[in-house]
Amino acid sequence: MVDFSKMKAAQGFFAPQRYEADIFDCETSGSIPSELDGAFMRLGGEWYYPPKFEDDAILNSDGHVSSFRFKNGRVSYKSRFVRTPRFEANLKAGAQQFGYYRNPFTDEPSVKGMDRTVANTTPFAFAGRLMALKEDGLPHLIDPNTLETVGRENWGGKYKGPHFTAHPKVDSDTGEMIAYGNESNGLAGDEVYVATIDKTGRLTHDTRFKVPYVSIMHDIALTDKHIIFPFAGYVTSMERLKAGKIHWGWDNSKESYIGILPRGAEGKDIRWFKGPLRCMMHTFHARTVGNKVIMEAPFYDGNFFPFFHNVDNSPWARDKAKGYLRRLTFDLNSKHDGWKEEILFPTPIVDIGAIDRRYLTRDQRYVFTGFTDDTKPFNVAQGGNLRGRITNSYGRFDVKSGQMVSMFAGETHSLAEACFVPRKGGDEGAGWVMGVASNFANMNSELVIADAERLSEGPIARVVLPFRAAPQVHGTWVGGNELPFA
Repeated sequence: MVDFSKMKAAQGFFAPQRYEADIFDCETSGSIPSELDGAFMRLGGEWYYPPKFEDDAILNSDGHVSSFRFKNGRVSYKSRFVRTPRFEANLKAGAQQFGYYRNPFTDEPSVKGMDRTVANTTPFAFAGRLMALKEDGLPHLIDPNTLETVGRENWGGKYKGPHFTAHPKVDSDTGEMIAYGNESNGLAGDEVYVATIDKTGRLTHDTRFKVPYVSIMHDIALTDKHIIFPFAGYVTSMERLKAGKIHWGWDNSKESYIGILPRGAEGKDIRWFKGPLRCMMHTFHARTVGNKVIMEAPFYDGNFFPFFHNVDNSPWARDKAKGYLRRLTFDLNSKHDGWKEEILFPTPIVDIGAIDRRYLTRDQRYVFTGFTDDTKPFNVAQGGNLRGRITNSYGRFDVKSGQMVSMFAGETHSLAEACFVPRKGGDEGAGWVMGVASNFANMNSELVIADAERLSEGPIARVVLPFRAAPQVHGTWVGGNELPFA
């Protein structure tokens, strides 16, 4: 019998449910756009067995993939666990065999040397394949119709790294994908492996480089000429892991580093810039303009994750866990190794959001992401005492004009990551914004859909589930022509 009673994560709305679901025709309200043909894919973590240690990171929970399939104005829903070797080993044992997040020294002897990834971060479609990604392992292939796990992907053995990022980038003009793997030379290793894979799935170039110090390198940015690699603050070492700690800790004495590598170049050609300490997890977009590289990204002021403790044992600082939409400018002709940084909006935002991916490597105008609008009401009587801890709005942030318009999800709702769905033939930013909202009053989940050009008018439709959907890290829209949908 599985006992979650002593597990801190087992309380409240996100208590583990250990289910897989099929709904063939979902309840909806409003008007589902008939043009939507494809699927909103979600991936996140759900504990099938309680963690071995109560203070483990939620990032260590089992991968759980789900899909809202749109066709002819109707929506179906499906969810499955990602059947990784780790998941199967736990199922066979009937208990959690794996210890702290990315620390094999804390595992049970029976699973020593086994692939530890839970494949729980990003659903990603490329070259006709759907993948479940997490940066500590190779992609797991997912059948887009059944959501069953069908194997792992290493591009015919051509991909030479043990890890594959949760955030590869696909060039919007050439269709080629830039991917990478951190710690590619072993646990706590200082090497990054970078690969270019063309739109047919053929690996065309790879290289490696060393980092100034080993840190989380969760996301990159891409221009038509450069790859941008940001990291900061989080540290690890073999000594730390052998001491039985979670993989990452936060070091307030470190600087931020951002590497810029010309596309197609060798690792030795990377140039490192450094600046004030930020928590650098995700990026939005970037562009190369003459001798300058310009990037927009939602970096935090400090350590965002309370479960990655400060290495000096100081308490986690909630006031530093605020993200702002920033513009960073790098002058490649200058001998100066810093960058210019601007905060574009005073509103703290969620650092996971969306752009129009059709223009990924170009000069873009719009960013769509969540934030907390303190001027909007929250119904404590129905939703609980969650004021200040919910994301109640999506915003369209115009980085050219400095204007922001927003959509309010509801007085008992909190939103997951925003996803942008382009309207066929439309200009940048023309389409829909969608994302899953947790309804704390009804203890269920709703997929909220809004017109991206008229966000302030509120949702135009909702897909209402009769239960709480599994937690989401990232979601993505996959058009009906991108995968072999039935």
